[in-house]
Amino acid sequence: MAKARAIVKRRKAVQNIKKITRTMQLISTAKYQKCFKRATAGKPYVKKITEVVRQLSSQVAEIKHPLLEANTATGKTAMLVLTSNRGLCGGFNAGILRTVLEHLRAIPADVQVDLDVAGKKGINYFKYLRRPVRKTYTHFDDRVRFEQIEPLANEFIERYTRKEIDAVHVAYMRFESAARQRPTVMPLLPLKQDIASLAAPGTTQPNVGSPQRTHEVQYDFSPPPAELLADLLPATVRILLFQCFKENTLSEQVARMVAMKAATDAAADTIKILTRTYNRARQSQITMELLDIMGGAEALK
Repeated sequence: MAKARAIVKRRKAVQNIKKITRTMQLISTAKYQKCFKRATAGKPYVKKITEVVRQLSSQVAEIKHPLLEANTATGKTAMLVLTSNRGLCGGFNAGILRTVLEHLRAIPADVQVDLDVAGKKGINYFKYLRRPVRKTYTHFDDRVRFEQIEPLANEFIERYTRKEIDAVHVAYMRFESAARQRPTVMPLLPLKQDIASLAAPGTTQPNVGSPQRTHEVQYDFSPPPAELLADLLPATVRILLFQCFKENTLSEQVARMVAMKAATDAAADTIKILTRTYNRARQSQITMELLDIMGGAEALK
């Protein structure tokens, strides 16, 4: 009977785990819907600001701006790594950190990389590797706001403008669809010389062979285009970084939702196996008890 009781206790523990994972799956599903709306709501703004910048650049003979000029003399770059504060999200953090390490290995040895890490999982990982980190951030939650990201973007812009660093990269999980998220290292600064190539993270550029509309809206600008570009280029950097944070949070919720569903299904399968094992053990115990009773009855004859 001891074996049957142990199986019952284990099955009850697995049932409790199943309730927890099922609840976490439902919570992640609800958060995914909210994060998806927030991430997709910002893409039209990025698309429109890109269109305006493209129009402005076409009216300026020669674009000169510190965010467009490449710095090559400092020998130092900056990288912002976005991870999660909580676990139980499958290979979400592992995919990002693996991509970061591959990128760091590809950088020449004489180039110094200043790491900024957002998320406790990434902080603990680089602490385990004993790799120095310049700054850490743990206050970004599921509802990251632009007011939280703006000071961080301004710091990168100021450091790049003062020529303290040669480039800024952002490592995050790029959201392509609910079934596919891809770890990406996106160059944030310098901005690409081809202004038309600017796009929101997570958006897919149209195919070269696909028909495209040639008509574009013509704008009248005031003040002059050069002055507007001086304001719009830093704004573009800020909104691109903000979009990276939103898509990273969205991908985290998708990964946690999938991981918790897999854990719930595995718990259900384990409960079925334990139930069959319990039935066999119980039947075996009943058979042994009947044999004992029959043996005792024969001994009394």
